Amino acid sequence: MATKALPVIAGGPLGLARYLEEIRRFPMLEPSQEYMLAKRWQEHQDQAAAHQLVTSHLRLVARIAMGYRGYGLPIGEVISEGNVGLMQAVKRFEPERGFRLATYAMWWIRASIQEYILRSWSLVKMGTTASQKKLFFNLRRLKGQIQAIEEGDLRPDQVKVIATKLGVPEEDVISMNRRLSGDASLNSPVRADQESGEWQDWLVDHDPNQEETLGESQELDMRRKYLESAMGSLNDRERRIFQARRLQDEPATLEDLSAEFGVSRERIRQIEVRAFEKVQKAVRNQARGKEQLSLAD
Repeated sequence: MATKALPVIAGGPLGLARYLEEIRRFPMLEPSQEYMLAKRWQEHQDQAAAHQLVTSHLRLVARIAMGYRGYGLPIGEVISEGNVGLMQAVKRFEPERGFRLATYAMWWIRASIQEYILRSWSLVKMGTTASQKKLFFNLRRLKGQIQAIEEGDLRPDQVKVIATKLGVPEEDVISMNRRLSGDASLNSPVRADQESGEWQDWLVDHDPNQEETLGESQELDMRRKYLESAMGSLNDRERRIFQARRLQDEPATLEDLSAEFGVSRERIRQIEVRAFEKVQKAVRNQARGKEQLSLAD
């Protein structure tokens, strides 16, 4: 996927500040704009559309990348790796599934950054299985939770607790702890003034807890109910086009629907956008009504 040149980060703190200021100039996209740009890329490989999708999400990459500063790697390189993940997300994004690009892209961004960290750390001379990655990015946090902050080997009971929480073999916990303890300590201060905290304070855990998982499931069910109700605001033609273009695993093409309804491709696109806006408005109204009821209770 080739897009126009993206902003780059020059060396030093001033370079980062200039980069952050530059990417703020790219406008955020409305859902309908994002959808149409994604379809232009998906159906026509429109490079300008892909570039706009990428640049409008550079701030998301920077925000995620900042959470990985504690690994001692140049922040410019971390952001660049995140941008690579963003471009992969744009390339594979399927707007018909109903999710915003940001929701889909954050997983690609984090995966790209974490792969870069694993490649770059001299202490990680091992395979990169999912369990090893999980250990690498979560061991220090869990050691802090059980007050196992001393350098050196963990006690057997501490090893068992960590292995159980992460669902990995106990020998993997012992091995990873020795690797981490054998390199530069993440318990050391970020700066000599001791006021900025330790390196381990910057490590990020992205695994959702049980409460978050349950909440996401409940929210998804609620959104489905809202969508089913909102579909009632569409006429037959709008409903058919909306379902064919946005709700099917393999969306119908503009050409197919153009032939079915005897109108131009552009007219189909216009109806699709109008139907999307009507559904979006109906869903918003339902959500707002639920909030008002909650407040009244």
